[in-house]
Amino acid sequence: MTPEQATLVLDGDRLTISGDIDPLTVVALRKEGEALILGSKADLVVDLAAMTTAHSVVLSLLLCWQRLARGRSQSLEFTGVGQRLGSLAALSGLDGQLPGFPSPASPENQHQS
Repeated sequence: MTPEQATLVLDGDRLTISGDIDPLTVVALRKEGEALILGSKADLVVDLAAMTTAHSVVLSLLLCWQRLARGRSQSLEFTGVGQRLGSLAALSGLDGQLPGFPSPASPENQHQS
């Protein structure tokens, strides 16, 4: 089974990412997302729940979008962050730079003994 190609959909103030993002597809997706962010005047919620990958290129993509939005005094709030992507962000020390990412001390990241 081949991975589903990543897609972006902007609906009002919600930008939804779905599918698979890899090093070969991230640049085109970054440009598409930047165009959607630039075309919106609203603060945006970026929904990651339908994304099927947790890869360092995804963190890079989200940081680029965050930098673009901040430069326009626009905020991005990330939602639907999967455990693997959240853990990768925490290991990289990036969870605090991406609003909506769980911090290592948050209840959803606590493991019971």
